[in-house]
Amino acid sequence: MLELLRDRLEEPTSRSLADAVSAAIRDEALREGDVLPPIRTVAEFLKLSPTTVSAAWALLARAGAIHTDGRRGTKIARSGGAAPSRYRRALPSRTSFELDLATGIPDPALLPDLGPALRSLQVAATPSSYLDDPVLAGLAEVLRADWPYPAERITVVDGAMDALDLLAENLLRFGDRVVVEHPCFPPLLDLLDAVGVRSVGVSLDDEGMIPGELQAAVRSGVRAVFLQPRAQNPTGASLTERRAAELCEVLRGSDTLIIEDDSAGAIATSAPISLGASIPERTLHVRSFSKSHGPDLRLAAIGGPAALLDPVIERRLLGQGWTSRLLQSLLLELLTQPGPVRQVRAARAEYARRRTAVVKALLARGVEVSASDGINLWLPVADEAAALVRLASRGIGAAAGGPFASKPDGDPHLRVTVGLVASNHDELAAELAEASRVGAWSGPR
Repeated sequence: MLELLRDRLEEPTSRSLADAVSAAIRDEALREGDVLPPIRTVAEFLKLSPTTVSAAWALLARAGAIHTDGRRGTKIARSGGAAPSRYRRALPSRTSFELDLATGIPDPALLPDLGPALRSLQVAATPSSYLDDPVLAGLAEVLRADWPYPAERITVVDGAMDALDLLAENLLRFGDRVVVEHPCFPPLLDLLDAVGVRSVGVSLDDEGMIPGELQAAVRSGVRAVFLQPRAQNPTGASLTERRAAELCEVLRGSDTLIIEDDSAGAIATSAPISLGASIPERTLHVRSFSKSHGPDLRLAAIGGPAALLDPVIERRLLGQGWTSRLLQSLLLELLTQPGPVRQVRAARAEYARRRTAVVKALLARGVEVSASDGINLWLPVADEAAALVRLASRGIGAAAGGPFASKPDGDPHLRVTVGLVASNHDELAAELAEASRVGAWSGPR
């Protein structure tokens, strides 16, 4: 066992050792139940410090690849089972703020009224057989008409995170490397940890991923690229046509999968740009309806090539099977009836008004943020902890930026859900500006 780890070890780091174990599991040189040698034994054989080996084991344990079985030692386990640690850290432990802007949720007052749509449902006509198509034909037709590229197959699932979970479980293997955005949505990082996948962060600017960084990551070998094409959470950045073309040029010569999470959906003001317009055979596009039509609907659609999506649909038949066709019928009403369509359009404009007002007020106070879309802004701060304490003392909650980091060199930030703020934008900007400048207390001298 020690020899196979040595043969796979590329450099004397904990990350590389964890990758070596992952590679051995992927190659089936290590199997479930195999006992790893004691940490000191591994350290001596590989000429590493015990601290390095211990850190590698911690990474593997977090990914669910190994577990400690008391006196029986540390064993290879099935992947999975990791807790949403980053997601928990991103949210404050208490929710008693007068103004809680940490949540990233839409304003309930701007969601469409479900009452008329519910009353108009033809429940008797809703399919009730296990053998019916998992997607209502009418809904599939509406989705295709608004999809950013011609998708060979479209299915409906239980929200964006369910979509990403299904794609990760079915298309990725333990030990794979994937590109994610930096900063990135914490639940996605937790999910990738849970399936034993290594995340490689690629920085963003106002137009999306930096092509040069993506190119370096792709050259090093990655299985997939995860990106949010518009109203990126947490930064609010959206892909431009120019940047999408540059990213496609980087990816065109590889076999890397492209998984797009359009979580903002219909409340985004940016155009629905997708890399699938140029690389349809490797692009899977996810569109969520949670922020636009209601988080409790738990509905999202996945579109992409049949060769990639059909195995996901087939595997789902062994579990959930399909997403409630009753909920699909409700979504179809919301997407086609004039009243809900007007309400969502008005919500999109109102979110843009609120965000723009706070961004302009911050700029007037010397704080530049580049939130161009969506309900969040990414606030640069001198010290995250101090900024959170400052805001909390004013009754304002925000999300710490650390859990969003997919690279170790990120500057301190807070995510602030300004889409929840209907008025008093100047007052909020004044508090945010003050919080952005406070630093950690060094104590009396």
